[in-house]
Amino acid sequence: MRVLVTRPRPDAETFAARLHALGHTTIIEPLIDIAFLDGPPLDLTGVQALAFTSTNGARAAADRTRERNIRVITVGAATAIEATTLGFADVSVSAGEGVDGLHRAIVGGLNPMAGTILHVTGTVTAGDLKGMLTASGFTTRTEPIYEARAAETLSGALTAELSANLVDAATFFSPRTATLFAALVEAENLASACRSMTALALSAAVANALQPLAFRDIRIAADPTAEAMLARLGGRI
Repeated sequence: MRVLVTRPRPDAETFAARLHALGHTTIIEPLIDIAFLDGPPLDLTGVQALAFTSTNGARAAADRTRERNIRVITVGAATAIEATTLGFADVSVSAGEGVDGLHRAIVGGLNPMAGTILHVTGTVTAGDLKGMLTASGFTTRTEPIYEARAAETLSGALTAELSANLVDAATFFSPRTATLFAALVEAENLASACRSMTALALSAAVANALQPLAFRDIRIAADPTAEAMLARLGGRI
């Protein structure tokens, strides 16, 4: 199958390699480019834990501090693995999805009197972790240190493949990417190409963002992991 991968690099390349190992071919079209913002080292004075909601947050934090022994709590196993790979020594993953799961993990596992929670984010965030934690008695600081820059157009290569109905499936890992894809496809008058494609969505929220497009099928991963996304490909689309 020919599978469209819309993740930012290098995550897109990693996921594409796994698809290749399963016998699929891919077209990589990062709809969002991640840029680390310039700035001083993170101020960790009085901070008891870092909160990461994405692998990009983990990478951006590692770029801004050499401290690796501070506690880290993440959303999703992939972010926890990335944080560990980057050298953070005390990493745990929340059981639930998104900031709701992260909030429950922090409230259930940390003492609000032990110090500040530093939430490392992009300039655009989903949910209100700071507000939720503040309501639970925690002192929380949000530090936007990377920017997710959206593509303004589809590449010529992808436009040609969609026009020729060469893409069998498309993968979407965030509501923002799904919303952006829908807008760009509509702008190119290529929405009809989706009728022959299956969309694979990381979560129900991602699937909802794809509703403006008439895909042949929209499949939602059983859990928000790359492994579950691969499993939803199944055999033939």
